[in-house]
Amino acid sequence: MSTPCVHEIVLRGRLGHRLLGPFADDFVVDHDRPGTTRLVGTVRDSSHLHGLVAHLASINAELISVIPVDHDTRVDHDTTVDPT
Repeated sequence: MSTPCVHEIVLRGRLGHRLLGPFADDFVVDHDRPGTTRLVGTVRDSSHLHGLVAHLASINAELISVIPVDHDTRVDHDTTVDPT
């Protein structure tokens, strides 16, 4: 992956703003499905994706899935990050 691509990252649990620091500005976060946190945003390249996954590993987040998605799959940008 050498060009920017929208990705959906799904995590187990409800992660808040403090833990999702690197995602807060560039990703939309929703908690619509109970027990999960869904992040949707543009990943610039493979090194950016690896850095994001490394951050999630460093905070012991349980990764459910990471998939590229169509732009139609994005959630509204009005969704806010839970401040906890």
